Parts: sequence; structure tokens; C-alpha cells
Amino acid sequence: MKKKLKLVGYILLGVFIVIQFIRPDKNQGSLESIVAFQKDTSTPDNVVRILKEQCFDCHTSYTKYPWYAEVAPISFWLDDHVIDGKKHFNMSEWNSYSAKKKDHKLEELIEEVEEGEMPLPSYTWIHGSLSEEDKKVLLDWANIARLKYEKELKVSFK
Repeated sequence: MKKKLKLVGYILLGVFIVIQFIRPDKNQGSLESIVAFQKDTSTPDNVVRILKEQCFDCHTSYTKYPWYAEVAPISFWLDDHVIDGKKHFNMSEWNSYSAKKKDHKLEELIEEVEEGEMPLPSYTWIHGSLSEEDKKVLLDWANIARLKYEKELKVSFK
């Protein structure tokens, strides 16, 4: 029995070592890709700070990776989070969104923050969560930013 456990242990160690050589692609675009989003939504500096601390890693084309992102299987887990986050809302792709989609994305941002769904609990374990003050600042800004797209939508329907 001990020999079987030892063999299983060696196999698991071998698998762990081998997967260290398999790397997911990194999300390492440029923060310049966010400039259009910031201009279009009139994002003030205090909101940019919040977005940078809590949102950019998963919702832009640039992720600042922590040291543990180099260790598999954590690297795969983080990659999945980034891919999924960008699929739902990607500030780097803001110019490709229609006014309707921009409005919807900001509406989703508001809902996710209000419901405590964003940032993800797994992200806040290490990075901390939004303070109540930061939530209010972010939500106030997003509601004001939505007005622009709602106005554009009303004009386009006339």
C-alpha cells in the first residue's frame, strides 16, 4: 500500500513539474488601449484609480500579473478569469461597442457592483474589496456616463 501511495505521489509530482512548462498566453497589451474608454466616458482621475486597482486586470488588454501567476495550475485559473472578464466587459475594446452596447455594459457594471458580484471574491482575497466610498464614486460616475449613451439612443430612435 505504501509503495502505491509513493508511486502516486511521484506521478503527481511529475505532472506538477511538467505543467510548469505549459504557459497560457499573457494578457499584455498596453494601457494606452484604455484611453478611448476614459475619454468617451469622461472618467475622472479618482474613478481611474478605482478601475486600475479593481478592474483593469480582467477587463482590459493589460493585466499586471502577481508572482503566483507563474505557477501552474494557478496560471490557468487566472487566464480563465481574464478571458472571461474580457468577454463580458473589455474597456480596451470600447470603441468597437455601439452606443446601445456601451450603455448596457455600464448598466451591467452598476448591477454587478451593487450586488457585490464584482470584483470577484477570489480577486478580493488578495487585492482587497471596494470600500463603500469607492463603490459610491464608481456607481455615481457610471450612472452619469450612461446618460450620454441613453441620450444617443433616444436621438437615434427619433
